[in-house]
Amino acid sequence: MTIKICGLFREDDISFANEALPDYIGFVFTESRRSVSIRQAASLREKLNPAIVPVGVFVNAPPELPLSLARDGVIGAAQLHGNEDEAYIMRVKAKTNVPVIRAIRVRSHTDIEAGENSAADYLLLDSSGGSGKRFDWSVIGACAKPYFLAGGISAATIVGALSYRPFGIDVSSGAETLGVKDLGKMLALVNAVRMASTP
Repeated sequence: MTIKICGLFREDDISFANEALPDYIGFVFTESRRSVSIRQAASLREKLNPAIVPVGVFVNAPPELPLSLARDGVIGAAQLHGNEDEAYIMRVKAKTNVPVIRAIRVRSHTDIEAGENSAADYLLLDSSGGSGKRFDWSVIGACAKPYFLAGGISAATIVGALSYRPFGIDVSSGAETLGVKDLGKMLALVNAVRMASTP
């Protein structure tokens, strides 16, 4: 099982990630208090442990943006939260070698079923992007595509989240204190995932 910690935008965040060693981290390229510019992301990427995959988070960005960031090695995966269609996803996959994560706003299992037909490599199941709110995880059921579980995941809820056996979990606000990443929380979350993955 893997863990992604999203919304890194400070050099301290990168230092924390290098110590905690999640599998993925996220750079947000859309309007957010955690957003980064292309220049910031490139600088932070240079400081990131190469074992950690940087994911670019986009909402209805021109496809040239994830394509250029992938070609320049700034991101190693693209996460799409907007109305990007299958042609967009196929273009990113065809012109880069990075996986695509399709975010799904889950209200019922029907939403998940629709996402299973996507050309994306992974789904990200959430209530709504970046809200930090949890949807009713009991509606997940069987999912034919590997998925990240997001929304309302913290040290207090991670055991329950892991019981659904997602491909990975995605945490942002649950790894923060007063709006910035917290090393102690990041370490605790990563350790919980590692322990759950140990036979």
